[in-house]
Amino acid sequence: MRLTWAQLPPHVRAWVGDVLDGPVVGAVSQPGGFSPGSADRVVTDGDRRAFVKAVSPDQNPRTPDLHRREVEVLRTLAGLPEAPRLVAASDDGHWVVLVVEDVEGRHPSLPWTDEEVAATLHTLTCLATRPAPPTWPALEEELVGEMTAWSRVRESPDAPVDLDPWTVAHLSELDALARATLPRLAGDRIVHTDLRADNLLVTPDGRVRVVDWPWASRGAAWFDAATLLLNVRWSGPLDVRPHLGALRDLGATDEDVLGVLAGLAGYLVEAAAQPPAPGLPTLRAFQREQGRAALALLQELWPAG
Repeated sequence: MRLTWAQLPPHVRAWVGDVLDGPVVGAVSQPGGFSPGSADRVVTDGDRRAFVKAVSPDQNPRTPDLHRREVEVLRTLAGLPEAPRLVAASDDGHWVVLVVEDVEGRHPSLPWTDEEVAATLHTLTCLATRPAPPTWPALEEELVGEMTAWSRVRESPDAPVDLDPWTVAHLSELDALARATLPRLAGDRIVHTDLRADNLLVTPDGRVRVVDWPWASRGAAWFDAATLLLNVRWSGPLDVRPHLGALRDLGATDEDVLGVLAGLAGYLVEAAAQPPAPGLPTLRAFQREQGRAALALLQELWPAG
């Protein structure tokens, strides 16, 4: 359902050409992600390359504000090697357009490999050395709804009926653990908050760079690394336990990791049961798959006894 370059209004395409000092003669739409707006790698007649994303409320009423938020985040992250450089941005009140550095690279493999997980954790460790701006949203405040979702699932008369027996038996523990972990998310580090393979690029030299920053927050240095485990587990059977040491080095306890996974699982189970989101027809199915993966990983990491 994503817009293509050719479907963007002429004035948007003309503005991008002006920014890049020449008309765009080639555009390749990028797969992955859930924005209904455009996401194109473009090249001009002068062989200048960039990544362009554009959206209006016609595609989804919330997405333009996410693009606006990302513009401000990328301006803050200027010069950070782990993030792409913002070239220019335009906002006419209807169309919001970002022109960003075209990072040469590919998304991590699905399923993930141990080498790609290690490289991503190295990037997250580098990010964790840098403080976030104090004006960024506090992660523990941003995720109150997500980390308390199990309470609503338990109390709802329309609670999902396809939960596995282990989850049903541990609902109270999962709820309590997620709630107890919420204040642990506080911190002053840069947190991407939406870390998945489609928001990462592996460069030709094996480094990993992080893209798509609209949800950036300030919080615990280990949060992104904990959420990475979920995406790895969703993609395939790779054992994440050998990588838990990197999370401990970032300051996470094993209970922190379980608490984040518990909170995410509750959020995903609740979200998957909601009506379809405008312009995002595949989102609920993806959330359902992620929720099942989170619960499977929780069972694998849950303490014995």
